[in-house]
Amino acid sequence: MHIVADVQDLRAHYVTRAYGIQRTVKAVEGVSLQVRQGEIYGIVGESGCGKSTLLKVLMGEATPPLVVLGGSVRYSFGNQDYYPLSMTERELGRVRWQEVSYIPQGSMHLLNPVQRVRDTFRDFVSAHRPMRKAEIDDMVRGYVRHLGLPEQALSAFPHQLSGGMRQRVTIALATILSPKLVLADEPTTALDVVVQRGVLQLLKQIRESSGSTLVMATHDMGVQANLADRVAVLYAGKVVEEADTETVFRDPLHPYTQHLIRSLPKMGDKSQRISIPGNPPALDNPPPGCRFHPRCPVAREACKYEDPPLVEVAPGRRVACSLAVGRSAHGR
Repeated sequence: MHIVADVQDLRAHYVTRAYGIQRTVKAVEGVSLQVRQGEIYGIVGESGCGKSTLLKVLMGEATPPLVVLGGSVRYSFGNQDYYPLSMTERELGRVRWQEVSYIPQGSMHLLNPVQRVRDTFRDFVSAHRPMRKAEIDDMVRGYVRHLGLPEQALSAFPHQLSGGMRQRVTIALATILSPKLVLADEPTTALDVVVQRGVLQLLKQIRESSGSTLVMATHDMGVQANLADRVAVLYAGKVVEEADTETVFRDPLHPYTQHLIRSLPKMGDKSQRISIPGNPPALDNPPPGCRFHPRCPVAREACKYEDPPLVEVAPGRRVACSLAVGRSAHGR
């Protein structure tokens, strides 16, 4: 399968200085992953684990205080490769939205409140395509109908639309130029379950109809279970487990992944859900060794000092836990 996004040993920190004191937040630390053409690749983890920062870097939007300290990112679309970390802003401008698109967290609040939705689409498309106003209007109406959205939404101001409809409009705006890769950061945040399902169906429809690839970051394991083909579990800026979604849910290897799944509510199960003890570490002073060890119920003494590498324990399956690697090697 063709790799459209290849990330290797990516390190990105927030570096700030105040009153002569420098503070460094290690938001993304040594992340490596590969996204295949046409798949939905999920990135999951608690708030503050580095999901949003990772997507910003992938979009080429690492601006101070966010600094990329190392690693590489390569996009490959057909016979054309792009390296966003070494591209100029002008070069990135030709790639953004047409090749790689971004749905930021809270994107439904980013629509211009004093502009009708139709005018927002016109401005967006005209900034990237040399088209006449009538052509743009035809294109927008056709795309909105294709996605099953009501045409009346185009005549509305954002405040006249529900939260779910604003999110659908934003997703349509981000994908109208048929990007080959879509980066979605928490696209279902602050939406109720019914509306959330509609948004997920819309994302799936866009993937199936356009053949685009979707990378979706969310803290909700249930969302990933319903949508993602493969999942990377992120903890404190590091990938701790990666596999196809079915495998992760059927047989999670990393203790953090196990707790994330056990914390999900189950239909008909009245027993108390298991919560993850403690809090995620402060990334300006992460613990030594395995970053999960202060919260891990099976941590050994060595976990306090040894930072486990991300190891492939089966084809397409990786985990960063010495205990999990040992169990996998012995067939559990």
